[in-house]
Amino acid sequence: MNPVLIVEDEHALAAGLATVCRRLGREARLCASGRRALEELGASRFSLVLLDIGLPDMSGLRVLEQVRAGWPGTPVVVLTAHGTLDNAVAAKQLGAAAYLLKPLELSEVQETMRQLLAAAGEAPVARPEALSLLVGAAPVMQRSFLEIAHACASEAPVLVSGPTGTGKTLAARVIHQNSARRAAPFVALHCSAITETLLESELFGHEKGAFTGALSMRAGHLERAHGGTLFLDEVGDIPLPVQAKLLRFVEERTFTRVGGREDLRVDVRLITATHKDLRAEVRAGRFREDLYYRLHVLEIAMPALRERLGDLPALAHFFLGALAPGRAVQLAPETLQILERHQWPGNVRELRNVLEHALAVSAGGSLLPSHLPRGLREMEPVPAEIGSGAIAAGVGDWTDAVAAWLDAQLALGNTYHEMTDALEAAALRHLLGRFEGKPTALARALKLNRVTLRKRCRELLGEAPQ
Repeated sequence: MNPVLIVEDEHALAAGLATVCRRLGREARLCASGRRALEELGASRFSLVLLDIGLPDMSGLRVLEQVRAGWPGTPVVVLTAHGTLDNAVAAKQLGAAAYLLKPLELSEVQETMRQLLAAAGEAPVARPEALSLLVGAAPVMQRSFLEIAHACASEAPVLVSGPTGTGKTLAARVIHQNSARRAAPFVALHCSAITETLLESELFGHEKGAFTGALSMRAGHLERAHGGTLFLDEVGDIPLPVQAKLLRFVEERTFTRVGGREDLRVDVRLITATHKDLRAEVRAGRFREDLYYRLHVLEIAMPALRERLGDLPALAHFFLGALAPGRAVQLAPETLQILERHQWPGNVRELRNVLEHALAVSAGGSLLPSHLPRGLREMEPVPAEIGSGAIAAGVGDWTDAVAAWLDAQLALGNTYHEMTDALEAAALRHLLGRFEGKPTALARALKLNRVTLRKRCRELLGEAPQ
């Protein structure tokens, strides 16, 4: 059996990886630089390469590219302490057999190696193109990056889930731009903003005279996306009759225009997105189970901003550079503190809007608390426990606080649905705390069905209380 090549400049980790190799009955050969790794590969045959991205002399991705070109049958496991979307996608498209994040779980490394050593190896895939559209280093974002990377290398349908404003459309665009369909159209359709009749026409097209006002034949989004990607945003809001017609297309790759009789065939990859829990929608009979499973081949979960507040400084830096190119602007420390205490019901979209407002009213190089939207300053930190302190202060104070917060949300462009969801989520967090997180006791006190309460907690808080 050929040895395993470990390319890692951190001696303690390299030793730990060598121990894993010995457990699998494999000899380990260690080197601490990319140049030395290429020399070893040129001199000997290896069953597997464990490759760190952060090498002292060259990027591990450059090493990976040369390994795939010179030794295409050798599987490579990429290791990194600085997971970014660029690295995840590049590693996958350069042919990495696996992508593992530090700090490593050696049991996970061992299982990954065991599976790869039992397989015949991986064929090389397309070279990547640079991208840096999504920002984040939080663990929840690292998982999303890895899921996006898998989707870029696949043709399977993708379901992007997550709260409103988390970047689901951006994730879909990244997948398209780094897929084999990148040269073909990316066509997006927001399903919740259109009536049932119009949605069917927009999706499948219509023939002349199909309905009042149909003065000529019109191709739908499916035809426009031929050869590329069709992105259906808020797919959970598609009415059941249209779901049935969409299912037929997913299964047979054919459809009929509204008012038409001819079966049409197009080559389209489907990416869908929703802020709803589609499993709950299936149980409630509002979404077809067969369609759900056909769309849910790959899933990418985009986390809420409150779950990754450690990424806020990097996100702010990214947005400030994009919104004010050439202008050196930074957040004052006290401004950053306010932003980090906010609950961000509108997520990354809300952060962008807040920073755009601050840039518009500031003239210097530092964004101060006074530059933030008035409602954000006045409500801070109320949204986290909206009403807990305000209610204690009296009804008048509470209604004034909520009014100020609502004004801020309106100024940020958030919808009524987003505002009421944020208010209900804050109420549930507070009330569950009063009942030690026990939904049965809370449901009894509120005279609310326990199943309904669990459902709303799952939809608004991301999990159901136990």
